[in-house]
Amino acid sequence: MKLQHMRLMRKPYTYALIVSLVLASLVAFYSFSHQRAPNLDVSKELIVVTHNAAGTYYVDGKGNYAGLEYDLVNLFVNDLGNGYKVQFIAAEKVSDVVPKLQKGKAHLAAANLSITPERAKLIRFGTPYMNVQQHIAYGLDQKNEPHAIHDLFGKHIHVPKGSSYAERLKKLQASHPMFNFQEVESVSTDELIEQVNLGFLDYTVADDRVISILQNYYPNIAKGMAIGDSEQIAWAFPKNGNGWLYKKSLAFFDRISKDGTLKNLVDRYHGHTGRLNQLDVSKFLSQSHSVLPKFVALFKGAQELTDIDWRLIAAISYQESHWDQYNTSPTNVRGMMMLTEETADDLGVTDRLDAKQSIFGGARYINILKRQVPDRIPEPDRTWMALAAYNIGFAHLEDARVLAKQMGLNPDSWADIKGTLPMLNKSKYYSTAKFGYANGGAPVIFVESIRTYYDILARNFPAHTSLFPNIEFRPTTAVIKKP
Repeated sequence: MKLQHMRLMRKPYTYALIVSLVLASLVAFYSFSHQRAPNLDVSKELIVVTHNAAGTYYVDGKGNYAGLEYDLVNLFVNDLGNGYKVQFIAAEKVSDVVPKLQKGKAHLAAANLSITPERAKLIRFGTPYMNVQQHIAYGLDQKNEPHAIHDLFGKHIHVPKGSSYAERLKKLQASHPMFNFQEVESVSTDELIEQVNLGFLDYTVADDRVISILQNYYPNIAKGMAIGDSEQIAWAFPKNGNGWLYKKSLAFFDRISKDGTLKNLVDRYHGHTGRLNQLDVSKFLSQSHSVLPKFVALFKGAQELTDIDWRLIAAISYQESHWDQYNTSPTNVRGMMMLTEETADDLGVTDRLDAKQSIFGGARYINILKRQVPDRIPEPDRTWMALAAYNIGFAHLEDARVLAKQMGLNPDSWADIKGTLPMLNKSKYYSTAKFGYANGGAPVIFVESIRTYYDILARNFPAHTSLFPNIEFRPTTAVIKKP
């Protein structure tokens, strides 16, 4: 009886303890979810709110964070110096970005935000650094390309809630009462484009650059009529935010605009996205499912030998031979990596039609070319230049770099070199070039196509997945958890 009495006496205290712990947890959660960004001058930690989207902020095929906004912010933090670091907050919805900034939860927003009249009333925009144009995205197989506003009447059109697309469509609706659309919570533009691609949705709206990226994953998607005028993308700051930080951002964008850094970064994420057409992408996706699995083990072996990402080697091989180990050109360039007889001899490749010898030899040759590229040139430009040399020869690549320097461009930037390479087929330029005439447009197409093929493989074969033939190949949407 005494023991039972003691147990009964303990119950109220036990319940009280549990209730206290629950309340403490709720208070802690409330405080965390409502906390403001710390004083930047004291914490030295820049809090940046962003949004998971193609080319903005995402996890790449190697499992690393990437994206234009991600790279820009990290460069900015380096400019701040003095031990500053950065923390990214990934908003679950694009409509959450501006409210988080208004509530002081971040020092700035880097989320591919368009400057719009409504947003400008709430937040302060920095230097515009990119122009975009909104377009209707539609499915090619639906045969419902819109040519005028009345073609949109009665159609199912969804856009993310709180997006600049919704803001633009509301203005359109005001002047055309028969036009209707729906703002959708907790959905990204990527997901809506996938729904259009599958035929579940008639239309959505997206920036031209976003559509160009996603067309490489959803080849059924087409870019339709433009909606309104073009817009500018910029970082955003709280209206009552840190004035010093805002001025620093203005100086930062002024510098990177003048020294070519911005141009190079934009090219890294958007410069190659429009190279392939829908037929190219559809064929590549089909071949990736039916042919690639036969050679994945060889590409992976070449990666172990050379430390070059197997997906990049596979992309090069597809561009060269469409993964046909018996491919032979009229000039007797042969095999999976289309090696010349001379190059094969130098590499010790005895049979260019042997898939393993060709893949391993081609991968080793890429590393040889990369070692010839000046050490000061960083990745990924170093690899793109090596691939251009793979196609046209290192001598002509050097002529293009010399020409870039003569024209006041950056000879170490692929964004500039892909502009001077095509000039080598014009007498005005090749007549003074050390190695003369070259079909300089070919290596540009070669490299830009490989970049796109690699992006597709990296998206569909993430680094953490199995690399073997039983992998299911299908478009996926990357998801980033809050850091």
